[in-house]
Amino acid sequence: MSASAEDPYLWLEDVQGERALQWVRERNAQTEAELQADPAFVARKQAIREVLDSREQIPYVSRRGEWFYNLWQDADNPRGLWRRTSLAEYRKPAPAWETVIDLDALGKAEGENWVWGGATCLGPEQRHCLVSLSRGGADARVVREFDTVDKRFVEGGFSVPEAKTSVSWIDKDTLYIGSHFGEGSLTDSGYPRVVKRWRRGQPLGEAQMVFEVEQQDLAASVSVDHTPGHERTVFVRVVDFYSSQVMLLQGDRLVPIDKPDDAQLSFWRERVLIELRSDWAVAGTTWPRGSLLVADAAGYLKGERRFTSLFTPTATRSLDGWDTTRSTVLVNVLDQVASRLEAWSQPTPASPWQRREVQAPFPGKLSATALHDPLLTSDPLAEAYLLNASDFLRPDALLLGDTGSDERELLKSRPTFFDADGMQVEQRFATSQDGTPVPYFVIWPRQAEPGRQPLPTLLYGYGGFEVSMTPFYSGSVGRSWTGAGGVFVYANIRGGGEFGPGWHQAAILQHKQKSYDDLAAVAEDLIATKVTTPAQLGIQGGSNGGLLVGAVMLQRPELFKAVVCQVPLLDMKRYHRLLAGASWMAEYGDPDKPEDWAFISHYSPYQNVKPGQQLPKVLFVTSTRDDRVHPGHARKMAARMLDQGHALLYWENIEGGHGGAADNGQRAQMQALEYTFLWQQLGGR
Repeated sequence: MSASAEDPYLWLEDVQGERALQWVRERNAQTEAELQADPAFVARKQAIREVLDSREQIPYVSRRGEWFYNLWQDADNPRGLWRRTSLAEYRKPAPAWETVIDLDALGKAEGENWVWGGATCLGPEQRHCLVSLSRGGADARVVREFDTVDKRFVEGGFSVPEAKTSVSWIDKDTLYIGSHFGEGSLTDSGYPRVVKRWRRGQPLGEAQMVFEVEQQDLAASVSVDHTPGHERTVFVRVVDFYSSQVMLLQGDRLVPIDKPDDAQLSFWRERVLIELRSDWAVAGTTWPRGSLLVADAAGYLKGERRFTSLFTPTATRSLDGWDTTRSTVLVNVLDQVASRLEAWSQPTPASPWQRREVQAPFPGKLSATALHDPLLTSDPLAEAYLLNASDFLRPDALLLGDTGSDERELLKSRPTFFDADGMQVEQRFATSQDGTPVPYFVIWPRQAEPGRQPLPTLLYGYGGFEVSMTPFYSGSVGRSWTGAGGVFVYANIRGGGEFGPGWHQAAILQHKQKSYDDLAAVAEDLIATKVTTPAQLGIQGGSNGGLLVGAVMLQRPELFKAVVCQVPLLDMKRYHRLLAGASWMAEYGDPDKPEDWAFISHYSPYQNVKPGQQLPKVLFVTSTRDDRVHPGHARKMAARMLDQGHALLYWENIEGGHGGAADNGQRAQMQALEYTFLWQQLGGR
């Protein structure tokens, strides 16, 4: 059987094909006509836009030498200003900002729809930066050298055509670069397979190849550490999403560094830090998965295996990230899905490591970012860090702290975008099909009477790639849903990282169905406890979460009335052949292998939707410029369902990348469509 006979909607995978785009335009027009006619749509969109464009938002910064850089977007600057200020100015309520690049002006001058993609700058001067610019928000980017003193692109400087490029400075005249160099230079996942050494003024095609990985690997990468006295260059063979092999450049030789394949290894001055995804039995000790270990780097490279554990997981506590100042490791811990912060330090090389629990707001979400510049021999911010704290009802606060004290300076705080007075947050647990307790948060609107009056409820889930769903403050959710009388539910299902690697590994490959069972269990619990009813319950998820809600919609349609399926994977028979899909086979499996397709086929939405099923109404949302998850997933699923007679709406943003939108105007439009759809289906509005 031909591919087109087996799948008559393959033509919708032609992203920019005129036939496919005409289909998209027709669907968009229908969806916008239906939802924008809602009397509440305009006010809802305006309320969301006010949140996104608020000049009182926190201008989050990253340190580059003496400067603190920020990308700022608002109504006047939809694509954004890349700007900077000093710490002294940043402390002020209204800092004086210096614009470095005006993205809107640049795009207009060059006739491009540039979206900011980041910058890699050469320290310690931080003058020359490799600026990444994306057309419409795609992952593929143009890279151009920029002078932050002269505020112009360097004439004749480093410049790379649009590709999924990675770059690292060796010195001011030399780079390591992974990019699309022609046939054979990309992996099956579409990422660089080859790393080259590129000299200033040299044609890119003549750059010297220094490292390559296998075609079926995920990517090749390199990192250069310029820390004085601890200079290192590490090449990484990224085998799959969770496995890698690392090599240290010694002279002209690449020397493999021994580590578990699924562990993450990082150098930190004279030490090495290792984060485990599997149990590791070494030197007479078994370190459990989810641990963070530290050791002397020189000793480790010689074969010594003497570690101190800076974090050891428990049944309820997991590692949620870490960062390093000059002499301290800041460890972010999740305790029943709420953040705690610990500081670990070693006063002298011979003394034991000391742990200090940092006093910080609890419960909620904490994120600590060190400000230390390791390239500076004398750094006044060597022990400083930024702490961001928030929860579902409390807006973010950004504080400046020091590792030696719990006293912190409030730098910035977000405004209150909705009235949280009388609203409540509680954590509950559902019991999944196999007996596993699954936590979820319930955010109640004002005047709610839990258990007495069922309310319109939106259930959000993700459940993949060890990503933790932690508390967050959202003005859009508050204004459009909870502030309008709806219940918002945030599920911590397996496949995520809320309880460490084990929580993730319990729902991958042949066990992926457990994610779907968990979300269904939360829905059942919400109905059983009279939070809501099936006629008032909707589900929402994006990317892997789009696959989640697509699968659960088909498996348990009786539980839901509405589904918002965003930038989703849906055709799991072909996902590994579309864009970056091959990079996710460690999560889902290889559908070309009969033993893997045997379990994938049970949940793949595109293959399981049938005529005659009584399904909740679904809104598919995706982006033409998403070059990570192919828009063909949503297009084909919608086309098949329409031909089968199912009720649905479809909206595809022509720009936006995997985030679905490239600027605040597009984000407001997208979110207003989604919330209008949900209220129409669940609240009779």
